[in-house]
Amino acid sequence: MPKGYWIGRVDVTNADAYQAYVKGNGPVFARYGAKFLVRGGSLKAVEGEARARNVVIEFDSYDIALACWNDPEYQRVKALRDGHCVADILVVEGYDGPQPA
Repeated sequence: MPKGYWIGRVDVTNADAYQAYVKGNGPVFARYGAKFLVRGGSLKAVEGEARARNVVIEFDSYDIALACWNDPEYQRVKALRDGHCVADILVVEGYDGPQPA
């Protein structure tokens, strides 16, 4: 079964307020077995537009990734960042088929 991922691209507009979201999201992510693969870090936009902060979070499946997003507790924590960033968030099903030779 393919894994599920959250892909987030974020421009933080109020860093102090955004930290309340960062500090509060851990328990929800832990409950869903989330694993951060990318959490900020250096970047270079080699094509298209970039945002300042990028995040990739891995879940055991697409359904679990969606369940985490829809969890009322996550939505409560997410509200802490609303108005303090501009974000594009995708929930994506992974791929576990053949790879290039």
